[in-house]
Amino acid sequence: MNKYQRLKTELEEVGTGKMKVFGQSMKPKIESGALLTFQKQDKYEVGDIVFARVRGKYIDAHLITKIDTNKGYMIANNHGWENGWTKTIYGKVINVE
Repeated sequence: MNKYQRLKTELEEVGTGKMKVFGQSMKPKIESGALLTFQKQDKYEVGDIVFARVRGKYIDAHLITKIDTNKGYMIANNHGWENGWTKTIYGKVINVE
């Protein structure tokens, strides 16, 4: 089981989970190597940093930039690159270490 599947399972079963993330796409909000705590939510909003699945790929910590009642949530990095629309969000970042 990889780190994404483990976090997805924790969020579904417990409601919270932690995972280290790597990369530059969320700088300066999140530095590469940060340990994030995620929490499952009933509702997500523009500006939330979330763990989601977009076009079959796990996106571990990106922003919700738009919400559409038919399409779902637009997921993008902190530099304006849009990953795409999804209706599959597993949890929101509640703490960055």
